Amino acid sequence: MTRALVTGGCGFIGQHVVSELVARGRQVRVLDVLPAPRNAAMVDYIQGSVLDRGLVHDVMGGVDEVYHLAGLPGMWKPDRADFHAVNFTGTENILAAARQRGVARFLHCSTESILFRVPQQGDADAEDAALQADDMPGPYTRSKMLADQLALQAAAAGFPVIVGCPTMPIGPHDHNLTPPTAMLQHFLGGGPLQMYLDFIVNLVDVRDVAAGLILAMEKGRVGHRYILGGDCIPLKQVLALMAASGCRKLFVPVPGAFAELAARMIEFVSDHVTGTAPAATVEGVRIARSATALSIEKARRELGYMPRSVEPVLRETIAHLMGVPVSRILRHA
Repeated sequence: MTRALVTGGCGFIGQHVVSELVARGRQVRVLDVLPAPRNAAMVDYIQGSVLDRGLVHDVMGGVDEVYHLAGLPGMWKPDRADFHAVNFTGTENILAAARQRGVARFLHCSTESILFRVPQQGDADAEDAALQADDMPGPYTRSKMLADQLALQAAAAGFPVIVGCPTMPIGPHDHNLTPPTAMLQHFLGGGPLQMYLDFIVNLVDVRDVAAGLILAMEKGRVGHRYILGGDCIPLKQVLALMAASGCRKLFVPVPGAFAELAARMIEFVSDHVTGTAPAATVEGVRIARSATALSIEKARRELGYMPRSVEPVLRETIAHLMGVPVSRILRHA
């Protein structure tokens, strides 16, 4: 029986990966700073950090494959150095232990955010582009890009690493409000007037991301990235669905330069006054301003990745955040 280690297995994507692996008959071990869920049967949960090298080495014992999902999401922390520590150094620790233990296959979970400036040209796949950490718009994406490079360097040196790049997952069990769900909650809350920067969002059912990561582990080419996304839609279309479903807000589009200036001010208040996460970050706005409709064709072609339409789970998520029956959330015309 295949034995899999899932770092970050209590997180939003991680818990769906764990459930799918268990359903497929894998023996699963989870390493996460979060405590084990109540329904922890059939899974070996170990509470701890990927920064604990000794613990990482120990939990790697007897493991055949590693799904490395542990990381800091979002684009703001009181200490920005936390991004580098967890996303880069944590990946370094997991990779080193996996190589020492002779793990047969390694899946590194990256993010679409590192591809924010990659144009799609002809038959070229965006995930095959050569990217640099210095090109990234802020500390979160820089830390993820450095971790991505580390994973691909290990692959180039002969270690069987594949990289999955989820886009913006939404769906059930998002208890910690990951950035996509937090974005939806932001527009549903607050006052009657909501300003927004329109950009292309690639929303995907989190269950499809989990299935895609497992497909990448099973079928992905070593040293390759795979974008695991769903539907590319303008943010204004998502907001229109909210408005049509009874959200009494006036959504006003703003230019990118204005949005970035506003984010800078909001971030300053969070850094120096409140110490709480801001509603917008400069890094997030910069990514949005350069967002393109990333293609999942490579994952379709090589992995057999077939995500479902995102509208049903989007409707369910909006209904959950609004506290109304899903039947209240109208289908988008």
